[in-house]
Amino acid sequence: MDLNSDLGESFGRWTLGDDAAMLDVVTSANVACGFHAGDPSTLRQTCALAATAGVVVGAQVGYRDLAGFGRRFIDVEPGQLADDVVYQIGALEAMCRVAGTAVRYLKPHGALYNAIVHHERQAAAVVAAVRDYDPALPVLGLPGSAFLRAADAAGLRTVSEFFVDRGYTPEATLVPRNRDGALLHDPDEVTERVLRLVEDGVVVAVDGSRVPVVAESLCVHGDSPGAVEMAAAVRAGLERAGVPLVAFAAEPAR
Repeated sequence: MDLNSDLGESFGRWTLGDDAAMLDVVTSANVACGFHAGDPSTLRQTCALAATAGVVVGAQVGYRDLAGFGRRFIDVEPGQLADDVVYQIGALEAMCRVAGTAVRYLKPHGALYNAIVHHERQAAAVVAAVRDYDPALPVLGLPGSAFLRAADAAGLRTVSEFFVDRGYTPEATLVPRNRDGALLHDPDEVTERVLRLVEDGVVVAVDGSRVPVVAESLCVHGDSPGAVEMAAAVRAGLERAGVPLVAFAAEPAR
């Protein structure tokens, strides 16, 4: 099982999360690319820290929305969205290159991630950007999403993920952040959920129903309160259960 986190999201004097501590725990780092978060110095430092820690770097691409932290839907034209995604991958690739590593996968961020669960045109735009940039790059997304369906049809490697610190609806989508049950913070609770997922392939939704979920990667948001503690608890729980922690994109894409 892979354990990932969203990192590199500080900007200027604004510090968000503890990237160095998280990189001691996770196997994959979804690093911001400057559109929703992350200034150049933060991104370069995060890539360098990941390289030193032996953590795989992925490009976390999003809408051009620094003010909203990429959590506001933008009805951007698909061609422009594809260009924005290529631009973001290229920017992070430069930071990785000088750090001695490389972008090895892609994961959409925030509102873009949620939009392309159902938004076919934007999903196709993100897929087109990855295909044009490097069709060997895996893509990380929500199981059953339009994004992963389009990526699979385009011949990309798709990797499904489970959110450790987010509530789920009965439809196996994420509970919107402005609703009760959207965010989880207790390390023991989230570890129990992860172990149930690994053992039984289900997650208990906010209405109490048991929802089937298949995942190759587990995500802890780097900006969540107690994020490092939750990630460490999940890792320890998986290790006790005999589940190996391995990055899904451990080999360079090219």
